[in-house]
Amino acid sequence: MTDQELLKMYIPMVDFIADICGPSCEVLLHDISNPEQSVIAVRNNHSGRSIGSPMTDLAHRIIQDGSYREKDYLANYHGFGNGKDFLSSTYYIKNEGRLVGMLCVNNDVSGVSTFRADVEAFLRRFPGADGEPGEVFENLESPVVSTGKSMIEAAVQEMGIPPKRMSMEEKTRLVRKLNEQGILRMKGAVSEIAARLGISEATVYRYLNKK
Repeated sequence: MTDQELLKMYIPMVDFIADICGPSCEVLLHDISNPEQSVIAVRNNHSGRSIGSPMTDLAHRIIQDGSYREKDYLANYHGFGNGKDFLSSTYYIKNEGRLVGMLCVNNDVSGVSTFRADVEAFLRRFPGADGEPGEVFENLESPVVSTGKSMIEAAVQEMGIPPKRMSMEEKTRLVRKLNEQGILRMKGAVSEIAARLGISEATVYRYLNKK
């Protein structure tokens, strides 16, 4: 069986999974032979992607490090894109051991994330109740080259608080941390940080210079 014949068999699975999981679940099928236009089927495009969209940063890493050889899927990791948070999973489609495609399921958990953040903020008042951030992050937005945005998101996740719930002091601390990492020197980084934190670019600089 050719790679294309195998991938064609998975197309009905996109609708099948989407119908089972409901409208908040995004399902995509990737053909990795064409990284720049890898999406060949999609339902409920909550991340803003469509047929012909490229692979994500995580998909490229999986191909490069060969982690697909050791397991058949990667389940329940954090994804983000289009201003939303996702609980994501990826199934590796192989043909005689070769990776030929990926079936990705992204559950929109933005509302749940906000609720969880409120609960965790309350629990942090008690000793020993702090949680730790997840280890896997994926940028679901296109194009894949948004390294700065991925680094900004990683820093936000390490804070453990959604930007909407952050105090001015917490946002100031985050901006200064990003500056120490050199991210503010990247082209467009200030506007990305402002958009992610829901503040103006002028406020980013004010936080940076605040004593």
